Amino acid sequence: MRTLTAQMPNTGRAWHLYVVLYGETEWPTFQWDRTAPVPTGAERRAALASLGCEVAPGAVWSRTEDSRDPEDDSTSVLLIAAVTVCGRNGGAA
Repeated sequence: MRTLTAQMPNTGRAWHLYVVLYGETEWPTFQWDRTAPVPTGAERRAALASLGCEVAPGAVWSRTEDSRDPEDDSTSVLLIAAVTVCGRNGGAA
């Protein structure tokens, strides 16, 4: 089973969910046009399904922080949620 990573950042204007495809310039993307509340688990599953993916068996969402400018700790923090995904029904995503 081929697995990929899905990430979900909040840009300050909207939540985005995308599947990372290394070596590609276009990634499957879904957007919620809101900053709050955080998309629920059911909303995330539906968005992943619309992208042809599902959460990989046993995978759980994790969260990390990033910065628009890592050299300047006074810049806004970007929160990113991530999870391992696979193609629906175990196929390639």
